[in-house]
Amino acid sequence: MNFKGRNKISPDFNLSSMTDIVFLLLIFFMIASTLSQQLNTIKINLPEAKGKTENRKSVVVSLLSNDRVYVDNELVEKIYLEQKILKRIDKIQPPSIILRAEKSVRIDNVVFVMNIANKNSIRVVLAVDSN
Repeated sequence: MNFKGRNKISPDFNLSSMTDIVFLLLIFFMIASTLSQQLNTIKINLPEAKGKTENRKSVVVSLLSNDRVYVDNELVEKIYLEQKILKRIDKIQPPSIILRAEKSVRIDNVVFVMNIANKNSIRVVLAVDSN
């Protein structure tokens, strides 16, 4: 007697759904890793604070203790700073500047940037290291 089973399970495994999941995970981690990179690569010793702020698009102005000024990682002379900020902030609504100043920067340099922002109705956010 030769009995044939009615419920034979096929040993084949469909890998198409597995490759879809792997590619989705790959894309997710690629996007997540690029978004987790820091805003700027210029190393600055920032002051510390406990508060947190939300992320928005803005122009980053970095002030170093050796009187160098960077606008979005580009070295800018102080006399051209306002012109460069206005050029970069043209497409950003609401206009805002993230001011990254080292602890040892002279206060008149910080006030200079804040005066530029105040004159042009630009919001200023001071960057600090959180604890």
